[in-house]
Amino acid sequence: MRRPQTYTARRLRREMTLPEVLLWQALKAGDHHLSFRRQHPIGPYIADFYCAAARLVIEVDGAVHDTGDRAQRDLVRNTYMHEKGFTVLRIPASDILKDVAAAAEMVVLAARPLRQSLRDCHLPMNGEDC
Repeated sequence: MRRPQTYTARRLRREMTLPEVLLWQALKAGDHHLSFRRQHPIGPYIADFYCAAARLVIEVDGAVHDTGDRAQRDLVRNTYMHEKGFTVLRIPASDILKDVAAAAEMVVLAARPLRQSLRDCHLPMNGEDC
């Protein structure tokens, strides 16, 4: 039996918003040699997009993120992700709708240095940190 987040992620993949669809298409079409997952479960949360090579979580923030207690919930989510070693990049949905290519480039540029730094990090010897 799978975790409930798995079923929720599958449903969210079928019900992606227009900005998410546009960003997904741009990321998949690029020749940046990075792999992205959409609606990827991480602990109790589901990331809109995730780049495993860079441990980068990409969140598309629509207008709903400006209402109610959503800002506090996003802060708790970001804190959880940072504590688990992920970097979170939040992109307003309006920015994606204005220029999807620029938004995709911003994601790729954010992922590349993270991916490179992980590649340069060698396994620690004798309990040393990398």
